[in-house]
Amino acid sequence: MVGFREIPASNRSTLFFAELDNSRANSGTAGALRSLIIGQQLATGDLPPNVPALLESLDWLRGRAGRGSMLALMAEAYRRRDRSGEVHVLPLTDAAAGVAATGTFTIGTAPTANGTDHIYIGDRRVAVGLSSSMTATTAAAACVASINADASLPVTAANSAGVVTVTARNKGLAGNDILLGRNLLGSAGGEVPPAGLAVTVSPMSGGTTAPDLALALASLGAEDFEFHVMPYTDTASLNALRDHLAARWSWDRMLYGGAFTGFRGTLSACTTFSLGRNDPHMVCLPADASPSPPWIWAANLAGACATSIRADPGLPLHALPLDVMAPPREKRWGIGDRNTLLNNGLGAFTVAADGRVITDTLVTTYRLNPQGAPDDSYLYPETLYLLAAAIRRLRNYVTSTFGRFKLASAGTRFRPGSNIVTATVIRDGILGEYRRMEAEGLVQDYEAFAAELVVERNASNRCRVDGLLPIIPIDQFRQFAGLVQFRKSEGVI
Repeated sequence: MVGFREIPASNRSTLFFAELDNSRANSGTAGALRSLIIGQQLATGDLPPNVPALLESLDWLRGRAGRGSMLALMAEAYRRRDRSGEVHVLPLTDAAAGVAATGTFTIGTAPTANGTDHIYIGDRRVAVGLSSSMTATTAAAACVASINADASLPVTAANSAGVVTVTARNKGLAGNDILLGRNLLGSAGGEVPPAGLAVTVSPMSGGTTAPDLALALASLGAEDFEFHVMPYTDTASLNALRDHLAARWSWDRMLYGGAFTGFRGTLSACTTFSLGRNDPHMVCLPADASPSPPWIWAANLAGACATSIRADPGLPLHALPLDVMAPPREKRWGIGDRNTLLNNGLGAFTVAADGRVITDTLVTTYRLNPQGAPDDSYLYPETLYLLAAAIRRLRNYVTSTFGRFKLASAGTRFRPGSNIVTATVIRDGILGEYRRMEAEGLVQDYEAFAAELVVERNASNRCRVDGLLPIIPIDQFRQFAGLVQFRKSEGVI
C-alpha cells in the first residue's frame, strides 16, 4: 500500500490525482554561514543598539554607525578578506560609565626645513605638511588639522601649546589599543621627518569600561551566526561570549558557531592572558606592537577564516594572508615563541618578505578538561566547524527523509512505499549519508564509523530512536617531518 499523506482512500472523483513528496529529493545543505561583527557605533549613530542588522554596504554602515566608529572600521577590515559572504553587525553603544582613551604627540622642537611628517593612528597614516617657518604650536595645529580632516580615523585631535591630544571616538578599553606612531615605514617607505622636528609620543591610555556584551548577545535569540567577530578581551566580555556560544551548541538549540578575537601584548602578557581562557569556540590571534588594533586583527582574521570555511570546513586555516600591519621586525615571534603560544591556546602567524601577515597554525583557547587535565579534543577550530557541518547534514537527511513517518520495530513486514520506518532503515540511511560526506572530504574512516554506529529504538519512549554517532572529522595536513639521511658518493677516485 502506497503511503499517501493527503489523497484519501475515500475519494471517488474521476481519474488522475497527484500529491508531491519531497522526502527523497532534498539535496540542499545548510543555509548561508553568516558572520556577525560586534562593535561600538558613535554616540551620533542611529542603528538600534543591541539589535543585529544586515550589513548593506560599508557606506551604509559609515552613515549609520558613524565614520571612524569601531564598528565601521571593523566592517572595513572584515570586508577586505570576505567580500561576498553574508554579514550582520551588532551595534553597541558606549558604556555610560565609560571613559575615552587619550594619547599625545608633543612637539619638542619645530622643524628647521620644509617636509612631511607621517603620523600613525593605529594602522592609518596621516601626512602632515610642515615648514621651517612654523613654531611648535603652529606645527601642532597643522597636525590637528590633518587628523581632524580624516573622519575615518578612530580619534579626534586638539592642540594646546604644541601638545596634540588625540581622543578615541568611542569610549572604552578598546581605545587603549589604538597605537600612536610616526614614520613607521622609515626611509625605505618614503617616510622621513623634516629636519629639526622633535616629537614625543605618549601612547593611548585611560580608556575604561566595555559595553555590556551579555545584554547585546541576549537579543540574538535563535538567529544563525557561524562566525562572531569579538573586539574585546576583558574577562567579563569574553565570558559573556563564551556562555553565549556554549548555549548555541546545546542539544536544544543546535545553532553552532565560533568566534575570533585579537590580543596585543608581549609574549609574557599573551601567555598570562591565555591562562584565564579555556573556550573551545574562541580563536585568539595575538600580536606584539602591530599598528593595527586587535579588533582590526579580529575582523580581518574572521573574514579570512569565514571565506575558507564556507568553501570547505576541512581545509586547514594556516597560510591565510591577512590585511593587517605586521609588528616591527624586533617584535615578531620566531618558531620557539610561536610554539609557546600554540601550546597555551593562542594562534600564531608569520610575516612574509613583503611584510604580509600569514596565519600559522590556529588553535582554540581550550586546553583543559573540567577536571583540569590537559585535553586536546577541541585543539583545532576546524574540528568543530567540521562537526557542525556533519551534524547539519545528518539532521537535514533525517528530517527530510523521515519527517512524517510511523515507527515500527525491527522485523516488521510492511509494503514498500509505506510511511513506515524502523531503526534499521534509519541506520542504513545514516550510513549512506556518511559515505557521501566521506566522498566530499568532511569525514573519514567509514568502516570504523559503521562498526561503532548504534541506532536503536528507545526502551521507554517507543516513539523515539536513539543513536550513537561516532563521527570522525577529516584531519588537516599540517606538517611534514623528514630525516635527511644523506649518502656519500661512491664514484671511482
